[in-house]
Amino acid sequence: MKEHLTMLTDMIMLESVKLIAIQAGEEILRFHRTQKAWLREKPDGSPVTEADMASESLISAKLLPLDSRINYLSEESKQPPYAERKHWKRFWLVDPLDGTKEYVRGTNEFTVNIALIEEGEPTLGVVVAPALSVLYCAVKGYGAWKQPYGQSAKRLVSRLSDPSQPIRIVESRSHPSPELELFLSTYNVKARLKVGSSLKFCLLAEGSVDVYPRLAPTMEWDVGAGDCIYRYSAQNKSHPSSLTYNKPSLRNDSFVLGLQPGKSSTLVSGEVP
Repeated sequence: MKEHLTMLTDMIMLESVKLIAIQAGEEILRFHRTQKAWLREKPDGSPVTEADMASESLISAKLLPLDSRINYLSEESKQPPYAERKHWKRFWLVDPLDGTKEYVRGTNEFTVNIALIEEGEPTLGVVVAPALSVLYCAVKGYGAWKQPYGQSAKRLVSRLSDPSQPIRIVESRSHPSPELELFLSTYNVKARLKVGSSLKFCLLAEGSVDVYPRLAPTMEWDVGAGDCIYRYSAQNKSHPSSLTYNKPSLRNDSFVLGLQPGKSSTLVSGEVP
């Protein structure tokens, strides 16, 4: 009964989060259409634009009032030290504009990512691709869904791939690596699709590709919402994922998603058992 009530509460919460993500996407498109937004380089060398900050401002203003007991962590907000974060049981994990490099290049492969993290795993996730007019969402116990703007939502179901068979790969458009080429050389790859942002998780969840290998580092906000959508696109319960959250360092090492358990290459750290 308690689990049912929790899922019902999360479903009600999901509708609010979907609306917030869509509104944030509209803020981003306002700058994308005119191509008039300032661009700066952050201390780590990554880009940030006026669109990132406009999205962040809207999301934080609307998300926090939904439940004052839920903490907030975003790429574009001040990140609390682990000494404070380690006590968090639930928190919002936000990337207000994922795929900033793709946005700056003028492509449509950028997203708004919002996830709810509970006890180290995502339990609710929303990914909006505003320039593509599509929303993906998931809730633990409810499944993953795809909803093009103005249309009904469609349940996503994906299956883990047998690496002895030809596989379709989705990979980062902006982060190629020699390690990835070495990894792929051990499989029969029949197709490779290069995509920006968290859309890679979504394509995996909808079954358009079979495997998503990421052998370059990511941050937790890059992957939280997309990981949620992938996990709960399983036919029953959830797919395994080596990604964990609210670590002392918010950085993730390599991961491979989509392969049957025990089939990932030994080149990848954090292999799913």
